Amino acid sequence: MAGSIRKHWKRWLIAGAATIAVLATAGPYIYINYVQDEPPAALSLDNAPGSDSSDSSSGEQTGQKDVEGAWRVTSGSQAGYRVDEVLFGQNVTAVGRTEKVTGELKIEGDRAVSGSFTVDLTSVKSDSDQRDGQFRGQVMNTEQYPEATFKLTAPVDFSSTPEVGKQVSAKATGELTVHGETNSVSFELDAQRTADGFRVNGSIPVTFADYGVEAPDFGGIAVEDEGVIEFLLTFDRA
Repeated sequence: MAGSIRKHWKRWLIAGAATIAVLATAGPYIYINYVQDEPPAALSLDNAPGSDSSDSSSGEQTGQKDVEGAWRVTSGSQAGYRVDEVLFGQNVTAVGRTEKVTGELKIEGDRAVSGSFTVDLTSVKSDSDQRDGQFRGQVMNTEQYPEATFKLTAPVDFSSTPEVGKQVSAKATGELTVHGETNSVSFELDAQRTADGFRVNGSIPVTFADYGVEAPDFGGIAVEDEGVIEFLLTFDRA
C-alpha cells in the first residue's frame, strides 16, 4: 500500500514539474502573442495628425511662401526609442515616447543651416511601468542625464521648397548627445509642408555602448545592443 502511494506521489510530482515547465514556456508566448498590444507603428509623416495632403489644394497660393527664417518645435511633436527585446525567449519590440520635445531651426533658401532638438527623457513612457522604471534608472540614469539632444553640424539641403502637403527627403549630419556622451551621426529625414509650417520625421540609429549605456539583461529580459531614436517634429514660426 505504501509503495503504491509513493508511486502516485512520484507521478504527481513529475506531472506537476512538467506542467510548470510548460507554463514557463507557453505563458510568455501566450501573453506576447495574444494578450500584449502590438507596438505602435514607427513615427512617420503619413500617420501624423493632420498629415492628410488634401489641404494642398491651396498649393498654388501657399506652396511657394517664403520658408526662410527661424522656426521652433511646437505641439504635435514626439520623440522616443524603438528597440528589440527578448522576453523569456520571445522576440518583442519595445517603444517609448514623449511629447516633451523642444528645438529650433533656421532655414536659408532650400537649406536648413542650423538647428537642434532636445527630448525630455524623464517623461518617456512605454506600455510597461516596469520597463519605464528601468529606463529612467539603471539604463539611462535620467536623474543625472535628463535630456537627449541632437544638433546639426552641417546644412541639410532639401534641393527645393515643396508645396503644401508635399514631401522632400534629405540627409542630416550632426551630433547626438545621450547619457552624457556625444557622437557624430548621419541619417535620412523627410520633411512635409503644412499650411502654416512644416513637419520633419526621421530615426537615428544608436549603438548603446557608444553612449556608455549597458543594454539590460536581467530577469528573463535581454535588450539588443542597438536601437533607434524616432522623432516627428512640428515647426511653427519662432
